Amino acid sequence: MDKNEILKILEDWNFWKKDLDVGIKRNFYLDELKKLILSEQVIVITGARRSGKSFIMKQLAKELIEKGVNKNQILIINFEDPRFVELDTKLLQQIYEVYLESINPKEEIYIFIDEIQEVREWEKWVRMMNELRKAKIVISGSNAKLLSQELATLLTGRHLDITIFPLSFKEFLEFNNLYVEKDDKLNLIAKRIKIKSLLRKYLEFGSFPRVAVEEKKEKILLSYFDDALNRDLIKRYNIRKPEKLKSLIKFYLSNPSSLITFNSLEKSLEISADTVEKFSGYFETAYLIFFQKRFSFKVKEQEKSPRKAYPIDTGLANTIGFRFSKNLGKMAENLVYLELKRRKIINPYLELFYWKDERHREVDFVIKEKLKVKQLIQVCWNLDDPKTKKRELNSLLRAMNEFELETGLIITDEKEGEEIIKEKEIIFQPLWKWLLE
Repeated sequence: MDKNEILKILEDWNFWKKDLDVGIKRNFYLDELKKLILSEQVIVITGARRSGKSFIMKQLAKELIEKGVNKNQILIINFEDPRFVELDTKLLQQIYEVYLESINPKEEIYIFIDEIQEVREWEKWVRMMNELRKAKIVISGSNAKLLSQELATLLTGRHLDITIFPLSFKEFLEFNNLYVEKDDKLNLIAKRIKIKSLLRKYLEFGSFPRVAVEEKKEKILLSYFDDALNRDLIKRYNIRKPEKLKSLIKFYLSNPSSLITFNSLEKSLEISADTVEKFSGYFETAYLIFFQKRFSFKVKEQEKSPRKAYPIDTGLANTIGFRFSKNLGKMAENLVYLELKRRKIINPYLELFYWKDERHREVDFVIKEKLKVKQLIQVCWNLDDPKTKKRELNSLLRAMNEFELETGLIITDEKEGEEIIKEKEIIFQPLWKWLLE
């Protein structure tokens, strides 16, 4: 490429001559990244397309500038820019050389590369730059498998990772200009009605950052789905029969928090179990669907048991799959799963499972830390029906006995308080309060 053309593109994405829109700060991730960037390792940011990776990278760059780093020391490259052609390491090196020649940075350089998986053999260039201490490097990508494979081969022990999720509920409130502190009980009570109203929107339209602040939410979600389907799945994996892929992803989006086996889907969707397993792996590496295993001390039993499927976003599930009003319980469970995945970022020792015994009593979440089960969580949106309450309690108490836990948690829509049942403490907590912890 012509170096003047490269410089023109770079000027659009960098702080050298202008302030860039960095969006609303997401301090949860910024605080983690500010710790990671102090190391000498490559920082890897992964996550679903449109979850906010690009803005968070720009926010980190701006934080560095505000802390005293000269803006000329920061190079941001966005490989989703269609003006870049022939995406390979030669282009990467050419961009770097144009930057050095034109901007002439005097001190340590910070390089941010967005959607790096679009570049062929990028990992060789990144490794060379890291080993020679040419720059601190932060890279992002929206395909977990692609990044992990390449990082495992050439960047072993040289990288630190963080996964970006769509907005937490606290972030969602802030994007809607509502700020709450969980320790300020009076503040929470005063804002309770507004918080619950926004929780309904959070359940229905999900938590992608742009969807949270714009009006045409369903239109945006449809475009996200088409983008992920075509770019992250059909094109990347060269799918020759995309109609089967579409029917499977729509099944998962229509049945959040549901138990599935690949063999059962073979019968209902008329897709071979091998193809179902392969496509499901693609969905997981594109951060579209997560699969949760059943708890067992035996690995073989974990692998053979049905898994629970959780979409990355309830808004996608409601827009592409069924409508939300009849499935609030499933959506609430999906939100709890995603929040637990966020909390795992802070505590990587956490492992998530569901529990089920031979009598089909089930608990939604088993939270294991290192070698010990620390918590059991049941999600039940409405406990007004005595039969429903009895069933949920019996399952939770049975699991509490098995794991020798004295306390269990049931997350609900409204019910709040504590009950002592069979010498065990059951805590009932509304979803909105739990999400704000």
